[in-house]
Amino acid sequence: MQVPVMAEMFANGQSPDVLFWVGCSGSFDQRAQKITKAFATILTKVGVNYAILGKEEMCTGDPVRRAGNEFMFQMMAYQNIQILNNYGIKKIVTACPHCFNTLKNEYPDLGGNYEVIHHATFLQQLIDEGKIKMQEGGVYKGKKITYHDSCYLGRANNIYEAPRKVLEALDAELVEMKRCRSKGLCCGAGGAQMFKEEEKGDIRINIERTNEALETGASVVASACPFCNTMLTDGVKNKEKENEVAVLDIAELVAMSM
Repeated sequence: MQVPVMAEMFANGQSPDVLFWVGCSGSFDQRAQKITKAFATILTKVGVNYAILGKEEMCTGDPVRRAGNEFMFQMMAYQNIQILNNYGIKKIVTACPHCFNTLKNEYPDLGGNYEVIHHATFLQQLIDEGKIKMQEGGVYKGKKITYHDSCYLGRANNIYEAPRKVLEALDAELVEMKRCRSKGLCCGAGGAQMFKEEEKGDIRINIERTNEALETGASVVASACPFCNTMLTDGVKNKEKENEVAVLDIAELVAMSM
């Protein structure tokens, strides 16, 4: 599948309706690359006029800002904003809630004003418009799926319904964990637990969250964040349930059901 690159389109006098912001995880992490490919496949199949920045895309600067390096964040943000503005980008979609939150809520203060949409909302829109059509008797019809709320998508941006509506379109049985929506338990990645060991005596937070997911009896744990996906996948492996429970992004579930 040939993915359109912004610089090439621009050189040919073309412009996309949507820029797909891939993000660091979706670009470099082998597991998250599958999410990127699934979402790009969906966009291509339904005929969305989109492009990616490719090598011109830098990290949004979210991790360094959370780590307290404001100077580095602003340097990275200004460079991204300059590239986006030079191309006249108006609308951005991304599969990463961290990128989504930074581009949507923090870039405007630095001159980066765009319509930013998370892929959960974008997928819901495509389904509602009838552009995404699921196969009759799809692979997830009737299967139990539980959804994990990403902190940066849920509590930070109040997006709870879109991913659930996408899952409902699969004709699956959506079962909720005891802590969900605004009371959902963080997987730990947003608090840097993905990069360090737990404090002495504490259970790893992703293990605790995985336990809650497994208690639902679901055969699929759905997420809408590449970092959550990593943490929950590790949790399922820790419980030696990887042959029984799959951890999948909503884009992957949709791509396999079209």
